[in-house]
Amino acid sequence: MQRKIARIIGVTGTLACLIIFILEPSWPTPDKLLVFVAFIFMIFGQAWAVLKRLVPFVGFLLIYESFRGLVPSLNNNVHFYELINADKSMFGQLPTVTLQNWLWHGQVQWYDFVFYLAYMMHFILPIGLALLIWKTREKHYWRYVASFLTVSFSGFLTFLFFPAAPPWMAAQNGLIEPITRISSNVWFALGIHDFPSLYNKISPNPVAAMPSLHAAYSTLFLIFVYKLYGKKWALLAAPYPLLIYVGTIYQGEHYAVDALAGIVYALFGYLLVNFIYKKRQKRLKLQGDAKKPNDQ
Repeated sequence: MQRKIARIIGVTGTLACLIIFILEPSWPTPDKLLVFVAFIFMIFGQAWAVLKRLVPFVGFLLIYESFRGLVPSLNNNVHFYELINADKSMFGQLPTVTLQNWLWHGQVQWYDFVFYLAYMMHFILPIGLALLIWKTREKHYWRYVASFLTVSFSGFLTFLFFPAAPPWMAAQNGLIEPITRISSNVWFALGIHDFPSLYNKISPNPVAAMPSLHAAYSTLFLIFVYKLYGKKWALLAAPYPLLIYVGTIYQGEHYAVDALAGIVYALFGYLLVNFIYKKRQKRLKLQGDAKKPNDQ
């Protein structure tokens, strides 16, 4: 009886979430995704199992986001010129300007939606892959979570000590050529709203350009797909980070150097956590071997 009631609640909650999102599209934040996933798994009697795994992941992501939201009040020494000069030294002209000259024609095109929908996958795909790893490669689950959290909190430390303005803000201040914040145009074209959520209250930080955590998360996503599921699935996953790298620069959200830094942070997070886990496994094996003679 209890399981039947749980399934009814799960189905009702899932449908309610979908209807709300269709009628009032909003940014898919971690707290909303946690509620949605809990309802789905309630249908199959696994709500508690999924919450035990996702609550720590989502909880620490929200803690990171709350820290990130405090940065503007802790350090208001915003850096503008370093990122501008870095991109110009690498490419001659700002890649954002070049891409907008090629692709932006004053109104939203079909590819703008493609870039922005990839941008909106920032939390959806990492949480989705977390669930997939839990179900199919469970022994790697916490390593996956630890890698994302390592990247997130490394990003926070950088935001704290090096708050950096994105291209759209530099353009608003007249420091670079006029550019359009295309993501805002797509936002309004899609009819997306700031649906009330915990994330929306704790997260805002307009000077968190360096590194691009969109680039970092999408890179880390691809690394784990390749490592755990092989080359074929990685080839299918590869367009996601590529769309993020190009799209965030084109839309005026990041400089190219931000995306490159995001890739470096993803590699750092993966390698550091992998090193720690291997050291831990080696230590546990040595401890196990040391106990064997005593057990005989």
